[in-house]
Amino acid sequence: MSDIITNCNREMKTIIVVPCYNESKRLKQEEFLQFVQQHDDIEFLFANDGSRDNTLEVLQQLCEKHPHLNYYDIQPNGGKAEAVRKGMLYAADTMNPDLIAFWDADLATPLNEIPLMIGWAERGYDVVMGLRLMRLGAKVRRKTTRHYLGRCFATCASIMLHLPVYDTQCGAKMFRTQVVRDIFPEQFITRWLFDVEILARYKKRYGEEHAIEKIYEFPLFQWIDVDGSQLKSRDFFKAPMELLKIRRHYR
Repeated sequence: MSDIITNCNREMKTIIVVPCYNESKRLKQEEFLQFVQQHDDIEFLFANDGSRDNTLEVLQQLCEKHPHLNYYDIQPNGGKAEAVRKGMLYAADTMNPDLIAFWDADLATPLNEIPLMIGWAERGYDVVMGLRLMRLGAKVRRKTTRHYLGRCFATCASIMLHLPVYDTQCGAKMFRTQVVRDIFPEQFITRWLFDVEILARYKKRYGEEHAIEKIYEFPLFQWIDVDGSQLKSRDFFKAPMELLKIRRHYR
């Protein structure tokens, strides 16, 4: 299989897919609006996942304020994995970007990390993944229990994938559009571990050596746990069976 050809001599049009389910009260509308006013080459696609509140109305009103704010209404509710998948494919098919990312609506990963991740994609990487690494010089704050459960899970995922990945579950990931077309068409087989599935699909499609060379984990400068996450600590205990399901399906 041939490598994906890169052109680093121009600005890369980027679409950020933001899955939204009942986000009307905590969507930081002004931050999105201010960001697109400062970045002409970046657009947002808010994927409304069959919300039961007035999220769709809020998105419609927000998107009227700037042409780089767009929404895509998905009915009925299918869960975050399906909202991300459908939103990514919609962006690839209709918006003609160079790069497509998905980004959590709560902005646990701030928007100012986007240009930095684009910079790494311009260096030739196919996939750039946010890495929540607590370290000096960075403002990465995770709840203690979730941090240690996450470390255990990430270690298991890395062993299962045979890839030296540190953080599979960060909700900020960026892809070349051709990669989206290659690995997103089929529905995911897991509800919460679709991030791991993405890596498994990439490895199966392009090979382990290519995955190690073309996937970059970008250490975020800021990431803050935001209350209201639909993923609970107890869900981590379901992970071993889900990882086994992924391993069997993609081996």
